[in-house]
Amino acid sequence: YDTKAQTLRDFVPLDPGNVTIYVCGPTVQSGPHIGHLRGALSFDILRRWLTHRYGRVTFVRNVTDIDDKVLANASDGEPWWALAYRMELEFTRAYTAIGILPPTYEPRATASIPQMQELIQRLIEAGHAYAAAADTDAAGDVYFDVRSWVDYGSLTNQSIDAMEPAADADPRGKRDPRDFALWKGAKADEPASATWGSPWGPGRPGWHIECSAMARRYLGSEFDIHGGGLDLRFPHHENELAQSTAAGDGFARYWVHNGLVTVGAQKMSKSLFNFVLAEDLLRERDPLVVRYALAAAHYRSSLDITTSTFDEAEAALERIRTFLERALRTLRGTEDVRVDAAVPAAFATALDDDLGVPQALA
Repeated sequence: YDTKAQTLRDFVPLDPGNVTIYVCGPTVQSGPHIGHLRGALSFDILRRWLTHRYGRVTFVRNVTDIDDKVLANASDGEPWWALAYRMELEFTRAYTAIGILPPTYEPRATASIPQMQELIQRLIEAGHAYAAAADTDAAGDVYFDVRSWVDYGSLTNQSIDAMEPAADADPRGKRDPRDFALWKGAKADEPASATWGSPWGPGRPGWHIECSAMARRYLGSEFDIHGGGLDLRFPHHENELAQSTAAGDGFARYWVHNGLVTVGAQKMSKSLFNFVLAEDLLRERDPLVVRYALAAAHYRSSLDITTSTFDEAEAALERIRTFLERALRTLRGTEDVRVDAAVPAAFATALDDDLGVPQALA
């Protein structure tokens, strides 16, 4: 299912010998909750299936290690870069625990600052970005000019006038309140270690430009699939698409989004304080039960988490384990025992149809 086209499309990779995928990874201001696990697992299964079908997948999942939230959660005792690395390790431990494969490349945003600046410069030269006036409080900021790009809003099928103003930078520096920050000038209340030199003055990148630059650096100007959670469609993915295509890149050919995890039909979110930390869940439950429970629903559906979610997964896994034990007892003493590695046709048909994991499990 291509979110941008809003329909099912046959998947035809640019290079059948190397499928390319970019997935927005975590912003590491705090540890992972089960919503993060569900999203990462959805793309782990997609990656594994495309590897089965095509033989090779180059899979990039970034780490956003410089961001407003990371800076806000830092402290005198733990600077932002130390916090980011500690939280990155927490995500890696949780992903590994439930069997999510490590990405082919896992770039940190702070390692691609020159590529971000180059992309911003291209946008300025093309007339799609501008620096804030030097005599304003926004001096040093650079913004994307949304009205300069006729296709802005095409991912989420919105008109510019219906959108909310972007709240990611000082509005006094903007020509239009919906313009979004590509580069943020250094602020007196932010640590000097969180600034880099640039043609527009010292500062740091905006969130959206990070992923555009990293996707281009590791996968090229055009690649097959861009993935992430449904909550990233706007503004993050909308802005990525606009700035990359405005700079002349083909960018993503398919957009894939996983559904959200809810608690009592309300989106699980750190800002709503209704999340279940992955660390707590994995302390209480078998990691394979967690994987089964989070994978059992279709990747595009919402997954409402209750205690019974994991109880049902545990019961299903116990039935499989019991079958295996009975089979091994029956086969004991047999000289020629083999595992049939062929994928059943019905299983393949289910996964080929928009990654139909519920049908494949059945």
